[in-house]
Parts: sequence; structure tokens; C-alpha cells
Amino acid sequence: MNALGLPAIVWGQPLWLAGLALLPLWWLWVRRHPAAPPVAVWLRHPHIGALLQQAGQGAVPADHWPRLCRSLAWALLLLALAQPRSLGDWLQPPPQGRDIALVIDTSASMEAEDFRVKTADGDKTVSRMAMVRQVLAEFVAAREVDRFALLVFGSEAAQLTPPTHDLPHVVRQLKRLQPGVLDDHTALGDAMGLALRSVRHERLRPAILIVSDGDPSNAGDLQPAEALAVAVQLGVAIHTLQIGAGPANADPANAADPQPTLQEISRLSGGTHWRVMRTEDAQAVMRAIDALEPTLRPAPSQRDVHEWYAVPLLLALLLLALAGWLQGRPGRRSVS
Repeated sequence: MNALGLPAIVWGQPLWLAGLALLPLWWLWVRRHPAAPPVAVWLRHPHIGALLQQAGQGAVPADHWPRLCRSLAWALLLLALAQPRSLGDWLQPPPQGRDIALVIDTSASMEAEDFRVKTADGDKTVSRMAMVRQVLAEFVAAREVDRFALLVFGSEAAQLTPPTHDLPHVVRQLKRLQPGVLDDHTALGDAMGLALRSVRHERLRPAILIVSDGDPSNAGDLQPAEALAVAVQLGVAIHTLQIGAGPANADPANAADPQPTLQEISRLSGGTHWRVMRTEDAQAVMRAIDALEPTLRPAPSQRDVHEWYAVPLLLALLLLALAGWLQGRPGRRSVS
């Protein structure tokens, strides 16, 4: 805005404005080289003045009015070609989301009822899986521009939802999770490998969120150490939430080939490990992940543009029409 509160005008093609300098030169040339006057016709009559006055031909419009209209019209056409415009507010570009793979342990131990959640009827004791469903559903619903994939693992790993922006669908799938649907073993390595295949790396850095009670991997074809090496090579952060006090079996399934724990998986991949003992802990973890994996909001680089070329263009057409009407108006002739 300028001092008068009007929008400041900028020009898209300012070189056309140079043509305005030629208009005064053209006007001076026309003034110095007027058109040849019409041949005078003399008619001797004693009452010629009265007859002309009665016929309405005594006052002939000056010849410069059509010329002036055309000059102004050409000036306005040059202004229109220069593309006048005003700049509005900065346009906020859309935020850039990331791919997040949710990997949920569905072993029977997730059925243990050792968490309390707030409901309309007061606090209620629920299973680990019920708490996970509620907290993750709130987390997904708040990440509007991210793509989510949902994977589960027990004796084998399965992908319930491929990466999608359809967050209500992901929430519905979360609410259908039940403990024990894939038996009671732990194919953590297969689940990690499947999650790494599901996320896209050309977007913002993807992230994997593993929710488990910490039981060691004892099933599947891919070992957690192998999947972890791939994650480190790809630069994918793996965050882990360990639900409850600790694994049901504290010793690795295969002592001769120990696999990394959830805490080690997070540390080595650049993620973060949390131990969740209460519902409030899980909610705090979701807020922490929001801060660790923020949605990128690029700085605005474009502004809203209002084009004004139509105004001088319309005025120029009106002036040209007026000049044509003045030039061809009946009775435009000189009489001496």
C-alpha cells in the first residue's frame, strides 16, 4: 500500500512504457503538419447565415477531439501492454509431510490390562493394546499432511495399510487391532524390513515407530540386526516405544546370536527410545515425536497478484469508439 492506502502498482512488462515518450512527439508533428483544409465553396445569398443557423450547421466540432481520443487510447493500450499489477499478501506454500510407518506388536502379551485411560465414565483399566490404539489414533489424526503405513507383527509380519494420506482409514484400521491375531511369537526383523520397504525416501526423512512390549525377536526370516543395518544405510530413524515394565522373557531366544534390543535399535538408527508405563507417558511420547519429526513449512516465496491490465484496455476501446463516432458524425464538414 502507498501513502494514500491504495495498492502499489508494479509492471510486468515495463519496456512498453517507453512508447509513451513517442506520443508527445507524434502530437507535435500533427500540430505542425495539419491536414489540408477542405476547398471552400462560395455561395452568394443574402440570407446564408440565417439558413445555416436554422440547419444546425453553424457550429462544427473542432478536428482535434477525435485525434485527442485516439492519442489517449494509444497511451492506455501501452499501459495495458505493460501489465500493471498489484501485489497482495504472501502465499503460504503447502506444508511438506513425511512417511511414517507404524509397526505394532500384536503378541498375546499386549492383552495384559495394566493401563488406565480417561473415559466419559471416569478412569478405566484397559489392555496395552487398547491404550496403544487410542494414543496412536490421536497421533495419526493430528498429522494431517503425513502418509502413514500400518504394519503388525507376531509370528510373522503383515502390512495392514500401505502408505496413504487417508488418515481416517488408518485410524479405523488401528481400532480393529487385536492381540494374538498373528500368534504369540515375535518376528521383529521381518516387520522392520517390511516397514523400510513401505516408506518413500524422496520425501522428507521417513520415520518408523515400533510399539512393542520388548520381547526378543524369535521368528521370521530377517534378523533385527540385518534390518537395522539397512535402516542406518538409508538414514531412516526408528523410534521405539516399549510398553510395560519389561519383556516377558528377559533372555534372548537365541543366546548364541543375540539381537539388538529396542533401545539399541533406536540409538543406532538415530531414533529415540521410550519406556511407557502409563497412558500419560504414551501421550507425552507422541508429543515428543511430533517435535522430533516436525512437518516442514517452507517460507513463502510467492505473493498474491492482482492484474489491472483490463482497466486501461477497456478505457482505450471506449475512447477509440468515441473517436470513431466523432469522426463520422453527420454534419462534420466545413463551410465557408
